[in-house]
Amino acid sequence: MANPLTRTKSIEQSMADTDEPGHGLRKELSWWDLIVFGVSVVIGAGIFTITASIAGDKAGPAISLSFVMAAVACALAALCYAEFASTVPVAGSAYTFGYATFGEFLAWILGWDLILEFAVGAAVVAKGWSSYLGSVFGFAGGTVTVAGHDIDWGAVVIVAIVCTILVLGTKLSSRVSAVITTIKVAVVLLVIVVGFFYIKSANYTPFVPPAEHGADSEKSLDSTLFSLITGGGDSSYGWYGVLAAASIVFFAFIGFDVVATTAEETRNPKRDVPRGILGSLLIVTVLYVLVTVVVTGMVNYRQLATPEDGSAMNLADAFALNDVTWAEKVIAIGALAGLTTVVMVLMLGQSRVLFAMCRDGLLPRGLSKTSPRFGTPARLTVLIGVVVAVVAGFFPIDKLEEMVNVGTLFAFVVVAGGVMVLRRTRPDLQRGFTVPGGPIIPVLAIIACVWLMLNLSALTWGRFVAWMVIGVAIYFLYSQRHSMVGKRERGEVPAPEQPAGDSGS
Repeated sequence: MANPLTRTKSIEQSMADTDEPGHGLRKELSWWDLIVFGVSVVIGAGIFTITASIAGDKAGPAISLSFVMAAVACALAALCYAEFASTVPVAGSAYTFGYATFGEFLAWILGWDLILEFAVGAAVVAKGWSSYLGSVFGFAGGTVTVAGHDIDWGAVVIVAIVCTILVLGTKLSSRVSAVITTIKVAVVLLVIVVGFFYIKSANYTPFVPPAEHGADSEKSLDSTLFSLITGGGDSSYGWYGVLAAASIVFFAFIGFDVVATTAEETRNPKRDVPRGILGSLLIVTVLYVLVTVVVTGMVNYRQLATPEDGSAMNLADAFALNDVTWAEKVIAIGALAGLTTVVMVLMLGQSRVLFAMCRDGLLPRGLSKTSPRFGTPARLTVLIGVVVAVVAGFFPIDKLEEMVNVGTLFAFVVVAGGVMVLRRTRPDLQRGFTVPGGPIIPVLAIIACVWLMLNLSALTWGRFVAWMVIGVAIYFLYSQRHSMVGKRERGEVPAPEQPAGDSGS
């Protein structure tokens, strides 16, 4: 019997599980649907807010370089995701890939990691949606105070709406995302075109501002891990600032990996999943870099620094400083539209990862039942909606975004490593897409992601380790004993028969 920690789930078994009655997902998506999901989840409020605030606080005009650095790391990882997802078109993304290559324990860690990415990400974005709701409709925001406690009713409302859409079907979710994504991309293009006419070349000098070290910088937990190791301490601007900014703006790219979680629902995953992942990443990278060039050209980066009251500057402020007052409302509408689809697709990714974990028995298997009417994991989606609504509506979580970054980068590292392992252990598998250059790109992906992880704050690392400790405890207390792979090894349950003619590729 295999070691419970290292036992793997074969590709053939993963594929056979997708045909198990009551535990399979409908194949309804095309490559265009996947691009829509990718663009809709990546282009959110970050493009309207993070570009200005991080330029002002960390990188100056070199924020465009920070976005390029983050995009390169994402692109390297995206190529690895594309190969894996086209080879193993099963729900679960990095969790499923890890199970097939490194074993059950690391697969659980990855799944637990993705729960953090999608759940915290969805809750943070839902709170942002609530704040923009007030900007669009002219009131203080979607919060109310009850018995001394702030309740973010706007966040609860948007989570309830998208949860309902997700229950009704993945294809419906794609159509809604397509409409809203068209609106927000139009707003982004309007911002770029209008802002171009207000660019002043003097604002690009100095392109990389000289570093400014804060007081007690050597002791600050807000310093990046890399700067603490090298003695750089806590700094703004300079190359430490540019590197730190790259690790922070990486949050703006999070979500393209959600495309991989929908592989099981794609009609032709070997062709369409690589197109969806790479196509969406290319589109959003071009838009992000253009926005950063425009905003840092419109105003001096010093004017975008966070003021003493702590309120972060955003893209609308750059237009206001150029007396383009109408832009604030347009940007708020674009942000509201953007955040709507971000919440939707993050919750979609969350449900598919948990669905795969439940189907494998690492979490209660009954939650992996799909609705006969809608073909979606309805009860699991509703449960996720309730949890995200409670977290977003009743808890202050705005400072946890960086935890999402370190968790996602860790998943990227494992996927890149898994590509090399699967090539060696299963060269017979048919791959719809193969990363060019042999092991070079997967190795570069690992190096780039580890580099970005080192440029996150030490405090973020501490929180991430605490989350992982909780996950390890749950695995040993519950998941290891209820694993379907383990039960099949012990002869407690039969393995589903593989469909005739299916080689598992």
